[in-house]
Amino acid sequence: MRLKSLFTEHPEAVGESYFEHMGVALSFAGPLLTAGLAALVHAVLPFLCVTTASSTVKQLHARMVNRRPKPFAQSAPDGLPAWDPGI
Repeated sequence: MRLKSLFTEHPEAVGESYFEHMGVALSFAGPLLTAGLAALVHAVLPFLCVTTASSTVKQLHARMVNRRPKPFAQSAPDGLPAWDPGI
């Protein structure tokens, strides 16, 4: 496998350039880090951040499954879009 394809295969499969995909991934990273920190606080002090982590995960999940592939993304052999909801 060529080195370049390691960086471009997945982004192209979801209809994005490398830098577009980086932006999307980073837009998930911040809220996930915040949710993780809230979960740590909640583990020690259960009366704080009661719903912060779970509501963040729910919002990110909704955003991820509602993503649509760009028009030039090809379909997979089973007829489903050639993208996966995973970043």
